Amino acid sequence: MSAQSAPHPHASIARRKIAEALFKVLGLCSLAIAVGTLALLFGALLFEGITRIDWQFLMSYPSRHAAQAGILSAWVGSTLIMLVTAVVGIPLGVAAAIYLEEYARKTWMTELIEVTVTNLAGVPSIIYGLLALGLFVYIMGLGESILVAGLTLALLTLPVVIVTTREAIRAIPVEIREAAYALGATKWQTLTHHVLPYSVAGILTGIILALSRAIGETAPLVTIGALTFIAFLPPAPVTTHPPYLSFDWLLSPFTVMPIQMFGWVSRPGEDFIGNAAAAGVLLVGMTLTMNGVAIYLRYRMRKQVSW
Repeated sequence: MSAQSAPHPHASIARRKIAEALFKVLGLCSLAIAVGTLALLFGALLFEGITRIDWQFLMSYPSRHAAQAGILSAWVGSTLIMLVTAVVGIPLGVAAAIYLEEYARKTWMTELIEVTVTNLAGVPSIIYGLLALGLFVYIMGLGESILVAGLTLALLTLPVVIVTTREAIRAIPVEIREAAYALGATKWQTLTHHVLPYSVAGILTGIILALSRAIGETAPLVTIGALTFIAFLPPAPVTTHPPYLSFDWLLSPFTVMPIQMFGWVSRPGEDFIGNAAAAGVLLVGMTLTMNGVAIYLRYRMRKQVSW
């Protein structure tokens, strides 16, 4: 090729700058559309439901009359179910990720498990509901209870926690492990004193994503028998007589906020739309509060750990 037909380097650089600018504009437009749509939807939800939120709404049971209906049983049920989900799902997910990443031998079995866990993160939630219905309700006989709902959502969150925890552990530089081994530390000491403290921020990020998905799930809970209308609370977990703790609430029937919202919006009248919007605002608030606590813990742990 002659020197006259070769592209001028300045022209090539100019085209690349134009392409980069167009890509930036396209990205900003996509971000503006997504954020703007979300802001409009949440603004409409807030405008519709904020006037309905008061103490009576929070502390009243559902009712056939919209003005008297409340969400007490729903938010208590959501809170208890998320408690069971966190207690069961987070330790199991983190422990499984640590074993797969640090201790499991690289065999065809572990590779199959890794592929299966990764694929399970994208399985529709209704599949977990059918699995829980057959295993926990029919085979184990636990009934349609808070315990079964928490275990179902724990299964739902396990793949996300495992995958994100493994990625967080894998992101730690190998030099840290080698330095600990050079000073005589065992594998467990290296893991607990160095790898996990440095990776805890990434682990908490995965936990945030998993619990945020779980709190809004409806399909698996409907499958295992969640009630749409419930006018009582589970037994109190704390009692006034020894041993001062009761686990009877684990086997109590339940409802959750997404199901209560669905029950209200499915009514033929328009009176319950404000109640459903108020429940949606409270559900978003619960999710943001839960995420805020996790983000605060992640921030504190990041400040305590120095490279």
